[in-house]
Amino acid sequence: MTMASAKILVVDDDPAIRNLILRFLSTKNYQVQSAQDGKTALALFETFNPDLVILDVNLPDALGYNLCQEMQSRTDVFVLFLTSRGGAFDIDQGFKRGGDDYLTKPFDLQELENRVGAILRRRREVTVTEQQRLVFAQLVIDPERREVTLNEDLVPLTALEFELLHYLARHPGRVLRRSELIQEVWDYEYVGDQRVVDVHIGQIRKKIELDSSQPSLIQTVRGVGYKFEAPASHKNGRA
Repeated sequence: MTMASAKILVVDDDPAIRNLILRFLSTKNYQVQSAQDGKTALALFETFNPDLVILDVNLPDALGYNLCQEMQSRTDVFVLFLTSRGGAFDIDQGFKRGGDDYLTKPFDLQELENRVGAILRRRREVTVTEQQRLVFAQLVIDPERREVTLNEDLVPLTALEFELLHYLARHPGRVLRRSELIQEVWDYEYVGDQRVVDVHIGQIRKKIELDSSQPSLIQTVRGVGYKFEAPASHKNGRA
């Protein structure tokens, strides 16, 4: 699959916005379908199997945050929220509930295209080195299968959470600034609040740390960013 042939599902109850996005992305050679409500969106999701969902929060029969979680429980689909709800709480909820990006209305079509392209580039072909499994005691990160296991149990990470954890774990002991993480993981010149990184780190910690309030694997370096610290008893192995 080339990036331009990726499949995108647009979910918005406003027909003008829905059709505008559909026509615009179709000219970029994406395969695009659209839905006006949650029920239709889920039915299309099953048959169309999109790589990316552009999702409004306010739908007539569903809340976009819940729809995001439902879709990501079925596949590792990327989700870009596109909504008029631009408050700090709303954006925070969008990322906490699994969103990969968040764009507020009114929006610029070129900016939308940039965000879409950046998200889809995360599925680029990776090098042999990047494909190697990373093993840290009971934590195993498998980039080829895009899976993380802890004590042999599968850890349910979103696509963005996986990319963020994988990037941190590939550089154990190195302090990574928020700006670098955004550049490498989000893969575009993000102009919003860099605390978006903190939200995703918090979600990952809840899933892999014994005590997320006192993390041992992903450590905060105050005023700078984060570093991944391999367990002292078992430094990184590759398989």
